[in-house]
Amino acid sequence: MGGSDDSLRLFRTAPHPCGYWPEREARDLVLDQHDPRLPLFYPMALDWGFRRSGDIVYRPSCVGCRACVAVRIPITEFRPDRSQRRCLQRNADVESRVVAAECDEERFALYQRYLSTRHAGGGMDDHGIHEFEQFLIGRWNDSRFLELRERGSHRLLAVAVTDLVPAALSAVYTFHEPDAARRGLGTLAILRQIEWARRDGRSHLYLGYWIDGHRKMDYKRRFQPLERFDGHGWVRWSPEVQDDTA
Repeated sequence: MGGSDDSLRLFRTAPHPCGYWPEREARDLVLDQHDPRLPLFYPMALDWGFRRSGDIVYRPSCVGCRACVAVRIPITEFRPDRSQRRCLQRNADVESRVVAAECDEERFALYQRYLSTRHAGGGMDDHGIHEFEQFLIGRWNDSRFLELRERGSHRLLAVAVTDLVPAALSAVYTFHEPDAARRGLGTLAILRQIEWARRDGRSHLYLGYWIDGHRKMDYKRRFQPLERFDGHGWVRWSPEVQDDTA
């Protein structure tokens, strides 16, 4: 990313409200979204702790804050813990299938129900089809939707937006049925993405950022072993995990 004409430009955004702690100010490092080589650089960017949102590939770069920790799961070493095994058992009636990353009426309706329940007042409540496609699908990335459906009724329970790169999968975003909370659909989606990565012989599943003390991010530390990006490379990481016997 040096100064030659062949380099990929890297920008630092102006300060903006933090998406995780609204009272804080955030800044990001962003790769040039107009560079036609971005799809080629994307796998490398994931390996540098970046993440995709729409057409933007970014990494938090906040002054005085290092709360966002990029994490990933080494697929061959992962074994579900007791809580995750119970989640799989609870959802034995749920089928998964990988489909094209496209918006349709059924998926969009589920997305709206999810946002109205889980992110009410968070600025995403008024997302329409255009925002759905802009945020989740993007223009240049290789993505699929992992659908979770109830066997028999074929009811759509969850959609996990997943990016494909040569050696890994990246879990971009998951939305699921709000009235099926007891199923643990967020956890189930990751477990099914791990199964998918294992079938394909991929080495890792990228989970984005874990944030210590943030309720919505806490579930990620339950997937062990876990690796974190320390600014130079990926290292094994075992944040304290308490067993869930509920």
